[in-house]
Amino acid sequence: MTHHQKGRLVVVSNRVGPLTDEGKAGGLAVGLADALKRRGGLWFGWSGETSEEGTFSEEKTEVFGGTAMTTIDMTEEELEGFYHGYANRSLWPLLHYRLDLVQFDRQSDRVYRSVNQRFAARLAPLVTDDDLVWVHDYHFFYLGSDLRRCGYKGRLGFFLHIPFASPEIFMALPGAHDLVHSMLAYDLIGFQTRQDRRNFVNFCIHELGGHKLPGDRIEVGGRIVQASVFPIGIDAEGFARFAVSPEAGEHEEMLRDLARGRLQIVGVDRLDYSKGLVERLLGFERLLEDFPDNRGGVNFLQIAPLSRSELDAYIDLRAELEGLAGRLNGRFATLDWTPIQIMTTGFTRRALAGIYRAARVCMVTPLRDGMNLVAKEFVAAQDPTDPGVLILSRFAGARAELMDALIVNPYATDEVARALQRALTMPLAERQERHQAMREKVFHGTAAHWCESFLTALESAEPEARLPADAASDAFSAPA
Repeated sequence: MTHHQKGRLVVVSNRVGPLTDEGKAGGLAVGLADALKRRGGLWFGWSGETSEEGTFSEEKTEVFGGTAMTTIDMTEEELEGFYHGYANRSLWPLLHYRLDLVQFDRQSDRVYRSVNQRFAARLAPLVTDDDLVWVHDYHFFYLGSDLRRCGYKGRLGFFLHIPFASPEIFMALPGAHDLVHSMLAYDLIGFQTRQDRRNFVNFCIHELGGHKLPGDRIEVGGRIVQASVFPIGIDAEGFARFAVSPEAGEHEEMLRDLARGRLQIVGVDRLDYSKGLVERLLGFERLLEDFPDNRGGVNFLQIAPLSRSELDAYIDLRAELEGLAGRLNGRFATLDWTPIQIMTTGFTRRALAGIYRAARVCMVTPLRDGMNLVAKEFVAAQDPTDPGVLILSRFAGARAELMDALIVNPYATDEVARALQRALTMPLAERQERHQAMREKVFHGTAAHWCESFLTALESAEPEARLPADAASDAFSAPA
């Protein structure tokens, strides 16, 4: 094992890779692949496969340049309890403020904790205390404290890609105290927005009796942890290049041909209840009611690739969305114009870049979102001489950086309709000015910048904030 002066970067996330951007990688993969390529290291996670042995399966390793990608399997039961159960039926709706959709059960809670333990136990022999270990997202809240129990004493960071709910909501989680206590094993905890960080800090203060220290640090029961904000970005240069690629050009042409001179509104979101798709269609319907000049003059294309389509909440959402689009088309369509088209197929990122470029308006109106990289991709893909307009939810993390978008409350149907009308009629000079301001933000706060700033903070995390080994193991043994 080669030893670098700064130790290797060890990344842990549920899904691993790809290290090359084949036009499919999301924000997480792009940011990390870049850092791993430069520093060398290990990317550890789930293989995407289930087997009889599950987390006891033989690890598989592929090596690319200086980076090893090492994965292990899960059993069907582990996948069901850990991923479909606790991560996606309990944590995901809870952290997106949807208590009405949350399902808690003891079994999936138990499986989630045991999968975190197993991943830590499998990772422990692969790391040394000189490594920087960076754990990602809501799948692995407990992994840090489990890794400490396995004897790891090096620097340990965690980044949450989705929102962290306010303490009142978070307290609905059975074992909420356990979960946040175990997060304190990390030296550095990163959030997308100041609001998410504030929610976490308030939980530590009001629920766990901690207090704030200078410099983003908090102290809870003798343990000092740094909690900071690191908004994730995209590979803006790369995405701007995608937008002028032949594949993008084809899709841009196709969309312009189909629009036949009409203005094009697009939405691109996974089919998920956090994305505000139903509210968005209602806003579009209100536009056609209140501003009838738009009838026959605008097309709305919603691309919504299916995700987690075996969960009930997602099956219901799809039915509701398709029903609403059907009703709307039935009400407003003419022989030569159908206002709404919904596609549940996925597109490559190059194709999407072309679709963004052909759009006069992009609607990014989630009810709650950690960041939302579609907003940033749309900005990067635009032609600066004739850019489209971004309509952005006030509940998306991206709002903090993209204040020059038209900011809306997605629940306020009239407000969404007025923003659409304004976007469709906005003069070129204002479109250019708003786009230029957002473009600077997107090209500065890239995925690489996000990664570097997190790792720089992790490298300078204060070792003296770590408890002695014996005290640490006590601190992270959740009270029975």
